[in-house]
Amino acid sequence: APVVEEAPTAPTRDEAAPALVVGDLAAIDALPRRVPVPSLRPPVDRCSPTGVDLADARVVVMLDEGGVGAALAKRLEKAGATALTLESGTPTDDLLAQLDTWLAEGPVDGVYWLPALDDEGDLADGVAWAEALRRRVKALYATMRRVYDASPFLVAATKLGGFHGYDAAGATSPLGGAVTGFTKSYKKERPDALVKAVDLPASRKTAALADLLIEETLGDPGCVEVGRVDGRRFGVAFREVPFSPLGEDGSPLGEGGIELGPDSVVVVTGAAGSIVSAITADLAGSGATFHLLDLTPAPDRDDADLAAFRSDRDGLKSTIVARMQERGERPTPVAIEKELAGLERREAALSAVEAVEASGGTAVYHCVDLTDAEAVAAALSDVGERVDVLLHAAGLEISRSLPDKEPREFDLVFDVKVNGWRHVWSALAEREVGAVVVFSSVAGRFGNNGQTDYAAANDLLCKTVSSLRRTRPQTRGLALDWTAWGGIGMATRGSIPKIMEMAGVQMLPPEAGVAWIRRELASGPYSGEVVVAGELGLMAAEYDPSGGLAETDGYPGTMLGQVSLSVHDGLVVEVTLDPAEQPFLDHHRIDGTPVLPGVMGMEAFAEAAGLLAPEGLRVMAVENVQFLAPVKFYRDEPRTLRVNVIAEPDGDGLVAHAVLSAERVLPGQPAPVRVVHFTGDVRLGAGDPAEETVELDATPAERRLDPEQVYSFYFHGPAYQVVDAAWRSDGAAVGRLSDHLPQDREPADLPLVNAPRLVELCFQTAGLWQAGRDHQLALPLAVDRLRVMSTEPVPEGEVYAVAREVGVSTYDAIVATRDGRVLVRLDGYHSIPVPMPIPDDVAGPLTDTYAD
Repeated sequence: APVVEEAPTAPTRDEAAPALVVGDLAAIDALPRRVPVPSLRPPVDRCSPTGVDLADARVVVMLDEGGVGAALAKRLEKAGATALTLESGTPTDDLLAQLDTWLAEGPVDGVYWLPALDDEGDLADGVAWAEALRRRVKALYATMRRVYDASPFLVAATKLGGFHGYDAAGATSPLGGAVTGFTKSYKKERPDALVKAVDLPASRKTAALADLLIEETLGDPGCVEVGRVDGRRFGVAFREVPFSPLGEDGSPLGEGGIELGPDSVVVVTGAAGSIVSAITADLAGSGATFHLLDLTPAPDRDDADLAAFRSDRDGLKSTIVARMQERGERPTPVAIEKELAGLERREAALSAVEAVEASGGTAVYHCVDLTDAEAVAAALSDVGERVDVLLHAAGLEISRSLPDKEPREFDLVFDVKVNGWRHVWSALAEREVGAVVVFSSVAGRFGNNGQTDYAAANDLLCKTVSSLRRTRPQTRGLALDWTAWGGIGMATRGSIPKIMEMAGVQMLPPEAGVAWIRRELASGPYSGEVVVAGELGLMAAEYDPSGGLAETDGYPGTMLGQVSLSVHDGLVVEVTLDPAEQPFLDHHRIDGTPVLPGVMGMEAFAEAAGLLAPEGLRVMAVENVQFLAPVKFYRDEPRTLRVNVIAEPDGDGLVAHAVLSAERVLPGQPAPVRVVHFTGDVRLGAGDPAEETVELDATPAERRLDPEQVYSFYFHGPAYQVVDAAWRSDGAAVGRLSDHLPQDREPADLPLVNAPRLVELCFQTAGLWQAGRDHQLALPLAVDRLRVMSTEPVPEGEVYAVAREVGVSTYDAIVATRDGRVLVRLDGYHSIPVPMPIPDDVAGPLTDTYAD
């Protein structure tokens, strides 16, 4: 599906030009805010084979200058392949001549592309910049276009740092982004070929890096982007990170956000595009000074054609036809639309200027060719010492598959966006710049058929913005991967909306898109890349049915079932639970309906994250748990739960972000609706948990609750009647673990990670305190941190929970043995009261036990 930006094509509808779309901050909340993050993938030996056979293969190797390619060639020869090597920096004409010679001798089965491993050097000189890009991406385009018919595999290496620039440190050699963007689009054009962009940290271990490239060639067909750091493999997944809520007054301003005002200066490129014009108008409410750059001539307010474009487009077409006939030209539809295209951009430019001025701001329009460095520098010479926001939106898109994409066209699409960025940034580099916002595209994030040039340019910009975290941390950098817009821009025309619908791609509501940048800037200090899209459909389709994970005989665990990988969602665990089989459901009913215990949700997080844990790491803690909605098993029917886990690097360990969701058919809905029920993080680290002891007075108080009193208040069945006795001691609640608990899971020997019934003992002990003192039944809402120090069997009847109130409906708790050995520590257990009266005969013992 083509994804287009602001190319000069005119509307085809015979109607007046619409008014600028008004941004709506609240409309944004109907869309997910997806942030790309590095996501741990299993070792290659746990992945399925790619199907590539190097024996007898003829493989092109474009060498790097550091020796990785030379080492790779030796390994290919050892594997039975013929390595056809090209020296780094080979002129493009010579490269193509050599390829033609090789192709005359037989097909090319694969290509290794390594120039992006080389140091980028000083790119201040325009000649050095152009040559660096030629070596990395333009020669790659020429190579893959020439060998395209054989559908060879492609393994390209980059040196972005091993995480593709999505770690906190940022990208190291950002020109590699062009290679990655191209590679992803080549995969879209050649879906049956093995295609990978392998990102590596800087290293002199040439032989080891060559081994990694061979390994990635042979294993794991489930991803295109993969990074290798310290023996671990990382793909690129998405986390949904919502904006902070709007203020009571509707303001998006949050801590660390940027608020534009009358003294602010904003520079906008591509300012005459209809989408960019609307965004400029949305930002114009600040009353700032806007420098608007575009190749379109400065609009003339008194231009009669512009007035007609706005009010009488049919009449304008007739006027254009008459003029062309007077000049002796043939008024073809194409010629007429070309005339209208220029008028549309001039009208958009005028609308932006008018919106700025109507808000009390100042608009300075610069007609400039962004590919002309001197002209750009001259245009920006008077912007002042500080630019609050630089918005780089210039670009164009022409979709054609590689065989049909001529070099002139590739250069045009790529250079307008990339060289345009370089020239604008160079002109402003010595000034203070508060934030940079670059227009990217879902084509840059995922690749897209026919858009190798566009994707390469966009992904290079994304990695350049990422590198600002290293090179210029005082400047915020935002790269927005836009999907196709609805209601405005080129994607609304012709067959594109229908193509998008067939591909399952949701068009971006324009009122949300127009306001997105204002909210992104104002809501907080985030720097990085954001995917601005609804449903992504085929654009984000998986590359392999299992995500690249090899088949196994299953995984032991109470909350584990079918396991697969997803490029975008990380590890995926689906488990079907039946209340008729599992006591933890049958014995945990609210108003007769089985409900998944929150502690079993946390157990699911720990078990799933444990599957990803590399050798030497274990589950250290479960943190930031939110119980968003109960998982109910209506009519006692089985339900399938899904747990997605994305494990990101965190120092020497990992933090796994987990989401538990389930589908349910709702009345009036044509398809099942997936609901997120629980979220949380699992911390994976090395070493055994530190032993901890406390002084514990296990002597029951005279005023205490017995099991009958406890479970006349609680709803739990036998397997979850964990409290044998409860009392108050030294300003805290104490609960003793029952010594006659029946089996809680089936089969009973399935392993557990998180000691769920000990955690449940904490929940219930804290809940009894809250009921006795506040006269409220409260259910779990959140957990800040859970650590399990020991999962070894403990003597029943000799284990106690101690819960202490530390805030409103908030408790810290431990579970310990009689001799003070801590088994579980629960920090920040938050509960939410249920508006349900407690009967007097039940409330009486609770009040007597816990009242002062």
